[in-house]
Amino acid sequence: MSLQEITDADFAAEVLTSDVPVLVEWWAEWCGPCRQLAPVLEKLDDERGEALRVVRINQDQQPLRAAEHRVLGLPTMILFRDGAPVLQLAGARTKASIERSIDAALE
Repeated sequence: MSLQEITDADFAAEVLTSDVPVLVEWWAEWCGPCRQLAPVLEKLDDERGEALRVVRINQDQQPLRAAEHRVLGLPTMILFRDGAPVLQLAGARTKASIERSIDAALE
């Protein structure tokens, strides 16, 4: 299974109005660390089920939300809860590291 790809146009509907927290990954085709992170995020999405959604947005093709949320490097992950960013992580990380950060932000 691969992560749901969203666009600038459907960002609000998919992320800001979601009933559950949403982890958004900004990525690009040329980004090596993004490729490393993809299977980690897919596993996280599978394991967290209905409690957390994980989506991705291609920064090269969809630059508006990246600028709006000050995404300066790739990969960048921002966790949104009730329409607001509550956590921002940059760079490839282990699944355990991402989970610890998410759990702490959602406490």
